[in-house]
Amino acid sequence: MKKRIHIIFVIFLGINLSSCEKELVDFTEVTNPELSESSIIGQPNSAQSWLYGVERQMAELSNEYVTISEIASDNYENTQTFYNQLLDNLNIDFQDADMSQLHFDIAKLREMALFGLNRVAPNDINSSNNTLAEFNFYKGISHLLAGEYFSFLPAEANGVPLSSEENLNLAIESFNTALSLSNSASYHMAIARANYSLGNKAEAVTAAQDALNLDATLLMEVAYDQSNGPSNTMEAALYGRGTFDDLQPLPSLDFLDPKYSFLSNDIDQPLYFLKAEEAHLIIAEAQLSDNDLPAAQTTLKNLLTLINSRDTRTIDDTVEGRDQDHPGSRPDNSSIVVKYEGDIDFKTGLVIDRSTTVTVPVVSGTSVTDVDIDALASIDEALELLFLVRQEVFIAEGRRVIDLGIKYVIHETELLLNPNIDENNPGLTRVIPPFIDSIKAELDDFTYDAGTGTVIIKHNLNKILVQNKTSNLVLPFN
Repeated sequence: MKKRIHIIFVIFLGINLSSCEKELVDFTEVTNPELSESSIIGQPNSAQSWLYGVERQMAELSNEYVTISEIASDNYENTQTFYNQLLDNLNIDFQDADMSQLHFDIAKLREMALFGLNRVAPNDINSSNNTLAEFNFYKGISHLLAGEYFSFLPAEANGVPLSSEENLNLAIESFNTALSLSNSASYHMAIARANYSLGNKAEAVTAAQDALNLDATLLMEVAYDQSNGPSNTMEAALYGRGTFDDLQPLPSLDFLDPKYSFLSNDIDQPLYFLKAEEAHLIIAEAQLSDNDLPAAQTTLKNLLTLINSRDTRTIDDTVEGRDQDHPGSRPDNSSIVVKYEGDIDFKTGLVIDRSTTVTVPVVSGTSVTDVDIDALASIDEALELLFLVRQEVFIAEGRRVIDLGIKYVIHETELLLNPNIDENNPGLTRVIPPFIDSIKAELDDFTYDAGTGTVIIKHNLNKILVQNKTSNLVLPFN
């Protein structure tokens, strides 16, 4: 009997997690007067209240895609956590519950934004253009994330799966609508990000420059609530769980960890979802694709100035043992030097000593210096450095897998319930570039000699990306 109840519950849950998620904001069947449609529609300031709910859903969504995507990338190794156990080796499975949850959260954000636009705002006398712009913006974000993380995903309940390109174009459409209502640097930056993924170089550069012109230090945050939730899942994984040593960074990124740490009993550290750094990165990559190395060097130096102006935080990280149950297995002090296999020179300062307090960037950080930029002698060298900076700037933000050309899959629930999806749909097949797929089990691999204090990282993925820059899966401007 227990088994049967469990199966019925799973079927019910699956139905509610399918793309029929519109029912989550359909109040017609609700009998609780505190949750009825009339308790929202037509109420003064209801649009702003609904927007708070949309922002909360953005936090839930960010928790989902950031955590699993950091595990899937070379940024972090999942050493012993209750988080996704499959993605460290890029085992992207259409039965993985995280695929379902990510799709569900993207769809829920979209439907909540649409409900705000179509039902709440038109009936709120206090609704403003700024609020309408935000609803359009978050609708665009749902399409942006669908296009960045999935090769195909429906854009409506029980809809035909749209390609990544189609979802990204829908994102731009929504961002432009938001921009027509309110001139925000965040909207320009979102347009730049979507156009970058599409390889629309001129449009991406224009939007990136527009964002910088409006706000040269742009930061748009996803806020978290430590006391009432949702709290920041990555903060829990990187810092809050302390001696569990959950997600361990690649040694070359050790100096950037943990990006998130405890703030207070009320507020958890935010995720910076859009930031001015990305505008500089887009512009520099466009300049390199035009073979203008000097211009790109200038842009990269401007980027370093911005990065070096960002906040840092000094925290007590003495409980971080790094090597958990295998003493000596991971580097843990500042005397250690690091290089990639095949390189000649070791780098210092990438691993930091955690026997005392540590100071780490909380917005962006990098190991690159002006001297490194001045030394660039070729376009490919500059591209490799640029993608290293992208990796460092976006660590713990879930962005690395996008740069690696990896796409997730439509979940089995959608296959079973959506009449527009059958077993031959390409969205059910993971996308991993062959030059990544061939080494997917080694993305986090390194050798550490505690006696000599040296670390050799097996694969320089930034170099591999540049070597394969003509692939249509990576480096969109090339």
